[in-house]
Amino acid sequence: MIVATTNDLPGYRIVRHLGVARGITVRSRNVISDAIGGVQSMIGGKVGAYVKLAEAARQEAFDDLIVHAREQGANAILAMRYDANEIMPGVTEVLAYGTAVVVEPA
Repeated sequence: MIVATTNDLPGYRIVRHLGVARGITVRSRNVISDAIGGVQSMIGGKVGAYVKLAEAARQEAFDDLIVHAREQGANAILAMRYDANEIMPGVTEVLAYGTAVVVEPA
């Protein structure tokens, strides 16, 4: 699966637009990451426990996006983006979305 943040794909032509594909996950912090993150935030700098949690959520949403696009028959996703919203304190929704398309070499 080719994934691009651009609206086109140099070297390819779009032969079919299949619509929006998306992957979504909802993640919550846990006691361990809160404890580690709390200590790291007192020290200052990068809070690795939360970076790890955020990256895991993004990867899960991205993987689900790929699955959804394949189910539609796509071989590429264009204009891919991430979005995140806090549903409630400590619970975040992460969405990966883009346009599912079929491309072929130009």
